[in-house]
Amino acid sequence: MRKQKGFSLIELLIVVAIILIIAAIAIPNLLRARIAANESSAVASIRTLNTGQISYYSAYPTVGFAGTLGALAGTACAPPTSAGACLIDTQLASGSKSGYSFALSGVSGTPASTYQTIATPLAVNQSGTRYFCSFEDAVVRASAATIATCDTASTPLQ
Repeated sequence: MRKQKGFSLIELLIVVAIILIIAAIAIPNLLRARIAANESSAVASIRTLNTGQISYYSAYPTVGFAGTLGALAGTACAPPTSAGACLIDTQLASGSKSGYSFALSGVSGTPASTYQTIATPLAVNQSGTRYFCSFEDAVVRASAATIATCDTASTPLQ
């Protein structure tokens, strides 16, 4: 008989089992890292919206704060207007970025003197586990539960 060279079925099964064990250890860590990255991006986007609102208020004092995300964005920026101030990117202005949905509401007054922004994870426990919000005081707040309105009762982000 000739001796055949190669791996036996048992050896291949052991290698596959080792790879599956390593994957089982690594995948949850990767998912947690992705959630942390999405939450960091959401906080940065809330801060960008706050900065954009303050700049908008300074540039258009007769209007006050912007009433929509689209008013903070814009595509024709030569020159910027109160309908398209070109202060945030179009991805954020679409209302969805990095696994979070962004909403701008509570704009009231003439000129508008109040607003609130709320970031909601698109898939809880997959894209993020916390909700974020801010209003005209520009403090980012976080909550483990859904945020209906952002106010001083919400917990500031540490």
